[in-house]
Amino acid sequence: MLARPGSPVTLLAPAHLAAEVARTVQAAYGTAAGIGAVRRDPGEAWQSWREARQALRIAEHFPRFAPVARWEDLGAHRLLARLGQADLAELAAETAALDVELAHTVETYLDLGGHAQKTAAELGIHRQTLYYRLGKAERLLGRDLGEGDDRLAVHLGLKAARLI
Repeated sequence: MLARPGSPVTLLAPAHLAAEVARTVQAAYGTAAGIGAVRRDPGEAWQSWREARQALRIAEHFPRFAPVARWEDLGAHRLLARLGQADLAELAAETAALDVELAHTVETYLDLGGHAQKTAAELGIHRQTLYYRLGKAERLLGRDLGEGDDRLAVHLGLKAARLI
């Protein structure tokens, strides 16, 4: 059976060759690749396959994991990758009030651990502009980015929105 153009292809490879095979396929076809966790029992290969598909999904939406995403390197993104569209939409709704610029600003700020100077430099804006945007985002969201639970909800919402 032939695969449709653009559809994922799954390859089963010995663990010690998985990264090499993924890099080779990625280089040949110019697409992202995902690698699942090693399984000792061949009967559990399907779990590695599922993880590889989920790692691929993350690599396609988060450039820092591309071009080859390893399941064990995804951290909290593993949890997001396991969620269905309805759950992702529910999380993303937390940040629906933000326009693209504000969403990017807040996500960068949260990705950089709330470090204003690094965020401003990364975005190429003045710190006062950053503070203005963060304040506007807080007002639109009804959230306080100084509070841990609010930061977590907003950060997850922004990440989930990328996967929809």
